[in-house]
Amino acid sequence: MSSFHGILPAVVTPFDDGERFNVPVFERLLERLYAQGVHGVYVCGSTGEGLLQSVAQRKQIAEVAVRCSPNGKQVILHVGAHTTGDAVELTRHAARIGVHAISSLPPAGSYSFTEIHVYYQAIAAVSDLPVLVYYFPEICPTVSSTEEILELCEIPNVAGLKFTDFDLYKMSILRRHGHVVFNGRDEVLVAGRLMGANGGIGSFYNLVPELFLQVYDLTESGHWKEARAIQDRINELIEIVLRFPGIQAIKTVLAWSGLDCGQCLKPRRTLTANEESQLRDLLFKSSFAETALLEKAV
Repeated sequence: MSSFHGILPAVVTPFDDGERFNVPVFERLLERLYAQGVHGVYVCGSTGEGLLQSVAQRKQIAEVAVRCSPNGKQVILHVGAHTTGDAVELTRHAARIGVHAISSLPPAGSYSFTEIHVYYQAIAAVSDLPVLVYYFPEICPTVSSTEEILELCEIPNVAGLKFTDFDLYKMSILRRHGHVVFNGRDEVLVAGRLMGANGGIGSFYNLVPELFLQVYDLTESGHWKEARAIQDRINELIEIVLRFPGIQAIKTVLAWSGLDCGQCLKPRRTLTANEESQLRDLLFKSSFAETALLEKAV
């Protein structure tokens, strides 16, 4: 698992008007991301709306992601589900098709830590794939302490985690224990790298992968001041987009850049015409006005 590193977009999932997986657009999205040099992709996570889709459709997305990923790139599949049985089925399928690692949010609901621990044991036991726990206390506060995270990381086949939190001191402790950690808060990739993160997985990597790659390369070479300047520019974009429903706003900007990924799955709502206009105006007033992000924003 030590080979897992770098910049991995948490890819959005394109849908057509019937809420079906749009394969050609997904293929083009992956082609664009890999052309920029990303180290792999994180598929069907929160950004990819995995939990809102059927198991069958999630399997199809995983298959396309593996098929379209060049040799040497890392495909990490989020297998989290509302039932352990579905997560186990997705894990077995992932192992068959050549996914490199799996990841999972804790199951949503008022479960005890013991129940969550048993859930991770179940998905870790059905294949030899490395497992990344998805630590996101904003969504699953049941797992909150460093001791609980470390206990999950002691499960056989668990190699580390996707760490979506601003408590980077906690991240540093996990790294000192030798676990692989991907920074999950796009706003603090530089700080996460400083505290030991092996790389980053994030939503905004869909829009500006080149900037996140610059941050990664600069931090690899110890150029922290330059990396901070790039992070500031990234955060300008994040602050604009997060004034609106986040995933749908990202899909809207992707459409303006030439990749129409459709709408989010219900119950997520679409942007209103007024919101689209506001988002477009804010971007045209930003440092991103002359970039490819706004090629079709007319």
